[in-house]
Amino acid sequence: METEYNPPDVPLTVLHDDAEMLVVDKPSGLLSVPGKGEHLADCLIARVQAVWPHALLVHRLDRDTSGVMVFGLTPHAQRFLSKQFELRAAKKTYVARVWGRLTPKTGRVDLPLIVDWPNRPKQHVDHENGKPAVTDWRVLRDSEAESRVRLSPKTGRSHQLRVHMLALGHPILGDQFYATGPARDFERLMLHSEELRIKHPDSGKMMRFRASAPF
Repeated sequence: METEYNPPDVPLTVLHDDAEMLVVDKPSGLLSVPGKGEHLADCLIARVQAVWPHALLVHRLDRDTSGVMVFGLTPHAQRFLSKQFELRAAKKTYVARVWGRLTPKTGRVDLPLIVDWPNRPKQHVDHENGKPAVTDWRVLRDSEAESRVRLSPKTGRSHQLRVHMLALGHPILGDQFYATGPARDFERLMLHSEELRIKHPDSGKMMRFRASAPF
């Protein structure tokens, strides 16, 4: 299922940098962490650690998803930030372009997900064995051909947004795993982590980090 890996040769886009945490805008096509094999060594955390050697992973985005990612710069910060993701206290908002006109204008997908073992890393809906997965959506604008939507995941399952949009019959454009036909034929996955709200590990103050979608 994996396509050839050609990570983009672009400079880091830093959204925030202090003594405790670093926030960057990950480009599409770059792994968050290294894959298996030397050809998959180039990744966001390697690029970050070339500048901030003490940076620590908190969460991940899919290779083809772009947008806001946070790193801890101390062990305390990593624990503090990671806990918010575990407890679903970190608030994430995504923007996506999906196939066709999505109706109604707002809604919720509540479908449990599990890895599709014969076709991993793909995931699929499984009502018996899947883990709970919930996504809220709101249509920002639409046409007969596609809809631009804001997605707010309430859980953090692998490929959650991609599988939930597919389950609605509106796959994300450019999705090489789940879209087919014309919906698949785009230059990138049209999914972007637009905003992250999370408490600062030092002050405890709720912080808001945002990066506009490049599509």
